Amino acid sequence: MPPPAEYARVPRADDDDGGASASDRESEYDDGDFTGRAKRRSSLAESERERRFDRETLGGQEEVERLLSVAGGGGSGRRARRGLAGRMEQGGESERSSVSGEESPVRFEKQGKKAGKYGRFALVYAVIAGLFLALLYGAYNASEGSRFRTSSSGEKSEYVPQVLSNGTSLFAPTTLLISLDGFRADFLHRDLTPTLAAFIRAGVSPKYMLPSFPSVTFPNHFTLVTGLYPESHGVVGNTFWDPEMEREFYYTDPERSMQPEWWRAEPVWELAEREGVKSGVHMWPGSEAHIGDVEPTYVDKYNAKEELGRKVDRILGWLDMPGPKDESERAVAESPRPQLMAAYVPNVDADGHKYGPNSTEIRKTISEVDTMLGKLFAGIEARNLSDIVNVIIVSDHGMATTDTSRLIQLEDLLDTSLIEHTDGWPLYGLRPYDSSPENLERLYDDLLAKSQTPEYAGTFEVHLRDRTMPARYHFAHNARIAPLWLIPTTGWAIVTRDDFDVRTASGPYAPAGLHGYDHEHPLMRAIFVARGPAFPHAPGSEVDVFQNTEVYGLVCDSLGLGAAPNNGTLRLPLTPVGVHAVAGPGEVPEDPLPSGAKVPVIAPVPQFSSLPGVEVATGSEDKVSWTTDSRGSLVTVSPGDGTATSGEAEGKGTWTTDSRGSLVSVRPGQGADERPEVQDGGREGEGEDEDENLNHHNGWWAWFAAKFGDAKNWAEGIMHKGDGGGENERQG
Repeated sequence: MPPPAEYARVPRADDDDGGASASDRESEYDDGDFTGRAKRRSSLAESERERRFDRETLGGQEEVERLLSVAGGGGSGRRARRGLAGRMEQGGESERSSVSGEESPVRFEKQGKKAGKYGRFALVYAVIAGLFLALLYGAYNASEGSRFRTSSSGEKSEYVPQVLSNGTSLFAPTTLLISLDGFRADFLHRDLTPTLAAFIRAGVSPKYMLPSFPSVTFPNHFTLVTGLYPESHGVVGNTFWDPEMEREFYYTDPERSMQPEWWRAEPVWELAEREGVKSGVHMWPGSEAHIGDVEPTYVDKYNAKEELGRKVDRILGWLDMPGPKDESERAVAESPRPQLMAAYVPNVDADGHKYGPNSTEIRKTISEVDTMLGKLFAGIEARNLSDIVNVIIVSDHGMATTDTSRLIQLEDLLDTSLIEHTDGWPLYGLRPYDSSPENLERLYDDLLAKSQTPEYAGTFEVHLRDRTMPARYHFAHNARIAPLWLIPTTGWAIVTRDDFDVRTASGPYAPAGLHGYDHEHPLMRAIFVARGPAFPHAPGSEVDVFQNTEVYGLVCDSLGLGAAPNNGTLRLPLTPVGVHAVAGPGEVPEDPLPSGAKVPVIAPVPQFSSLPGVEVATGSEDKVSWTTDSRGSLVTVSPGDGTATSGEAEGKGTWTTDSRGSLVSVRPGQGADERPEVQDGGREGEGEDEDENLNHHNGWWAWFAAKFGDAKNWAEGIMHKGDGGGENERQG
């Protein structure tokens, strides 16, 4: 079609057709017969213009095709072709070609070069953008794999483990799990544990944690590292008979108990090693058995006589090793630093059995264990690892006081000559020679009738494994569980005459403390307290009570490990239900004392719940400090003060939490804002007295008088505050 009038091409002067047209136009103004000639010339000129336009359009299209073929094919060539074709359709190129016939190809060539150049740039940018989006998509998919780890229950963990730096070394996700054997939950409320009190105020914890049934050491420690009930992992007691192997498991005999066939589940350290995460296990029950085909990097054998300070040195020594992410000369391809550390502390359990859970001796032991934790936390803080290493403190069960008045003679309940094997203690699993269903039912009926007589009412229960065992025990689906069970009431014990003759005994019964009872009884409650990057909760957060089958999954999540199928359901991050109350003691369950005992029942004393809250501030005043005197009493110190507010300063240890809740241990007389000096790759400065005991006891009466005074001062302080909220606040 002819171009619009405004884009009509002006012919060149040397063009043949153009020349004639020009002559005609020049003579047009000279001719006298202007009108006629003008009409003829106008008709000829119009015809010539149409012919010229057709020739030029054809030539222009051929030139465009040549330039596009030079510029190249592909996406950029197609885009250039579409752009030029669109401009040609609108007649845009005719205007730019209107100067001369020779100039038109040059203009088209320049335009073609520009189009090719822009096309190449567009292609490069498109490729870069595509690669970038592909990388983003791949990274997203990869992060989804580690970020959302599905458990056997189908739940997903939203915690993403990170590599963190303490300023001198890079730390891959690192978790320290410490078990305080026999540490009953209410031991936290005896005004003996300032370190654990501060740890609770800085971390996250339930009011208590439930052990698994039976509430004894070996089954529960294997539950903690497998997430399985004892009936599932196979270690169903401290002692039991396996009818298939026809052998007995006895926990105090390593020759029998530390054989792999007894342990029928994969502990977390084996999972970690298989996934390339090194582990260090210190005296954990079962760690010496070669359970799987992969061993922990470090295994420390059980040593009941090991001093508490050695445990601190061992753990800090592991943390001081080079890590896999380090770039220092110490780092090697196969780094020796374990990312998973599990340590076992037997002291509280041992003295609880020996002296009883309400004895003066157990108070000293609790205090010593707390002091050990204080040194450990101070070492972690000195290495700038408080916000890098996850620390989880647990216990396996509680403890109940025994007495000769609460003993049941097994021979008075049944004819023991009919029993081939007995399992457990203080509860009794019975394996008769005749294990037929009829004989088991007959024995069960006889024992049930006796349990309901006035002599035995309320002292024990009797259960058939396959018929009457409470479902909440999860203690039925394993051949290692005896078919018939006598379960004493908490505080009672069933004994054979060979062990202790109830009628003729003249002395006290030993042990003075026992466990193994109903795992939901208040005296069997355990503890769980955690802090670290895997637990990004407000300081002092409280979560709902849970059972110890959950610990395994939480440890796996904290390290980014894919947990094996287990009986737990919790995933990280935990969901707090609030913050531990700032006033009032925790629950102290009733624990009857031995007959004729002169030591009074320990009254509930405000403990971690009465400590000052963690105040968030920006300056050096953002620390809250307190001291423990020689009796273990807590003395609050003003923020930034660093000196005791009562009595003499000697014999006191000062403890500080910063605005994040990090615990800082300060030597007596040292300012509250001073921190332990970090030297030689993160070790604490020398000169500290490692045997310092902040909780030395000066006698029961002195302690009781001091506690009474402290409680009085605490109550008066609450009254002076006048906040009136004490009755409505949550109990810690």
